[in-house]
Amino acid sequence: MGRTQIISKSTVCAAIHREPNLRIDLTPWDLKLIQFDTIQKGLLFRKPPNDNTDTSSLNLIHHLKTSLSRTLDYFPALAGRLATIEHHDDSNTISVYINCNNAGAEFVHATADGVSVADIISPVYVPNEIVYSFFPLNGVTNCQCISEAKPLLGVQVTELVDGIFIACTINHSVVDGTSFWHFFNSWSEISRGSDCISKLPVLERGFLSESEYFPIRLPLWSIEPSGTHTPPPNLRQRVFHFTKENIAKLKAKANAEIGSTNKISSLQAILSQIWRSFTRNRSLDPDEEVLFMLGIGVRQRLQPPLPPEYFGNAAQGEFVSMKARYQLEQGLGNVALKMNKFIAAYTEEKIKNFLESWGKNPEILTWDSLPMKNNACFASSSPRFNFYGNDFGWGRPMAVRSGPANKVDGKITLFAGVEEGSVDVEACFLAQTLQGMGNDTEFMQFVS
Repeated sequence: MGRTQIISKSTVCAAIHREPNLRIDLTPWDLKLIQFDTIQKGLLFRKPPNDNTDTSSLNLIHHLKTSLSRTLDYFPALAGRLATIEHHDDSNTISVYINCNNAGAEFVHATADGVSVADIISPVYVPNEIVYSFFPLNGVTNCQCISEAKPLLGVQVTELVDGIFIACTINHSVVDGTSFWHFFNSWSEISRGSDCISKLPVLERGFLSESEYFPIRLPLWSIEPSGTHTPPPNLRQRVFHFTKENIAKLKAKANAEIGSTNKISSLQAILSQIWRSFTRNRSLDPDEEVLFMLGIGVRQRLQPPLPPEYFGNAAQGEFVSMKARYQLEQGLGNVALKMNKFIAAYTEEKIKNFLESWGKNPEILTWDSLPMKNNACFASSSPRFNFYGNDFGWGRPMAVRSGPANKVDGKITLFAGVEEGSVDVEACFLAQTLQGMGNDTEFMQFVS
């Protein structure tokens, strides 16, 4: 398979720098991720018609850069840089904010000679080496954007033999998945000819204005790069596809097992199915606790709720656990019910307590502080995000893929499938686990 070659790198700034003095303070949801990697997602397209000449290729790149510049008019945070204020108090603390100075986003134009669309979507296992090369700012952690003034947004457009891959890397202390796709969706809107975007981002942090701990003061060490994690060498990725029909069967099975008609959601059924197969194929001690980290969105859990267009992080990762024995013996429905009750119990009071306690005593997460052992799964992203509405002017995407950021054994990334109502699950596990899941009849009967 061919290699990716960089043709050019440039900086794209907002066309109109509307608010040169805008400062956005980071919240506990933002700051707790400061030691982690960025968010990296990209979309695979068929090559636009009549795009087989050098001139048409350059025209496409120019168009995408111009539309990106116009989109950044509405997203000043992404054209800015992370900055700090030092507090010369007894503890020598700092506060971190986004300086919306229009320093610009990184734009990379690349080619992958000899690589076709089929080379990306046909293999059973994701061809990591080539897919990862489609992403900019690889290896950059969120806090490096402070110490090294790295861009908060990187875009790479890679031309394949018969396709285009458009990838975005965005600092995870600036956006969560909802805000990431809000930006991506808006860029595609502008690219296909809209004069303005349909949903303006909400940048205000007014819900924290009454907290005595905001802006939050962090210890100096918390923003010093501690290095990226090193995934095990035998880590592999596979995309499991669940059709709309199979999801309905899986949901019905889970609800029937607990004597319900609709208590268990489709997503809870899918996640429980994956979790149980993961446990079956890990050869764990029956009495060992098996963990599953759920990303719980909080926008609608506050009163008044944060607007859907709130731009920043508004999600909390929480672990639900079960003994391996009970997880496998009690069946899909009971595992899904455990998830269901755990999520339902995540109240506004818990969210506010987190914000207040974290502001008082910031707890910076690191890779070493997470229970990332042989017995843990981690879910990220959501099939509810608008992946396939991203038409840049020549048609819908064919697939979505993620970059190397935050890849660990046990990582599960959720995408919508191409067909309406379907779901793709990108599982990043040890090779032997994925092989076992592929041979797991109880699991694969619901996978296309």
